[in-house]
Amino acid sequence: MTIDTGESQLSPVLCLHSLFLDPRSFDGLVAAGAGRFRFIAPEFPGQAGRLDEADATVTMDQCADDVLALVDRLGLTSVSIVGQSMGGDVAVRIAARRPELVGKLVLMGSSAGAETDENRDLFGAFVDRFEREGFTPEVVDFVKGILFAATVLNDPARSDIHETWTRRLGELSPRLAHAARGVVQRESALALLPLITARTLIISGTQDRARPPAWSDEMFEAIANAELWRIKTAGHSPCLEDPDAVIPRVLEFLARRGTEKAT
Repeated sequence: MTIDTGESQLSPVLCLHSLFLDPRSFDGLVAAGAGRFRFIAPEFPGQAGRLDEADATVTMDQCADDVLALVDRLGLTSVSIVGQSMGGDVAVRIAARRPELVGKLVLMGSSAGAETDENRDLFGAFVDRFEREGFTPEVVDFVKGILFAATVLNDPARSDIHETWTRRLGELSPRLAHAARGVVQRESALALLPLITARTLIISGTQDRARPPAWSDEMFEAIANAELWRIKTAGHSPCLEDPDAVIPRVLEFLARRGTEKAT
């Protein structure tokens, strides 16, 4: 599945999704930005519609290669990138490898470091579990606890999060394990951050358990032209958890010219 709104006259925005999510997680952003940007949201190898393409661990560098091959097939010479979690892992590698390509970079629920040893063991065991058992209700609940803040999950007004993502996560295949291991076992990209020249907006949910706010600080300090926005109403998936605040801010950043910074 690749979403491409196709307007060749508009500035292209690559939307790179999180593990466990898919290009549909950007539906709100795409709808709000219709007519202003061309949105291209590819699916990573080894996930959902591309499960058959992976029979071993899919690394972040392989995902970056895959996205850059798409960019070259489309003939794009300048793009913005919006990356969520794993999508951010891939985005920083692309922006460091091809700085002339990436003009704007938005990183949400992301980091550039490797997992801690403790997290690598915890999440590695979890991947082994869903590879054996599939996405049972218990597994789905665990994933939702990673993707979404407790305040969002406990808010009766956010039944959409429960209904939509309980259903979609429950449809995932155990074969997603190849992609998941690539995220859990990813190498640090901290050394790449000084190579990034793109103007960068880092969005960090203060309730993010998977990528704690301190990990965003590392990116903010190392990327030369970066700004950091902490958001109290979100965890790991700000664009889904608080779309009314996050989507306008992202679109404003993507449209901004010059060197001024948002307040």
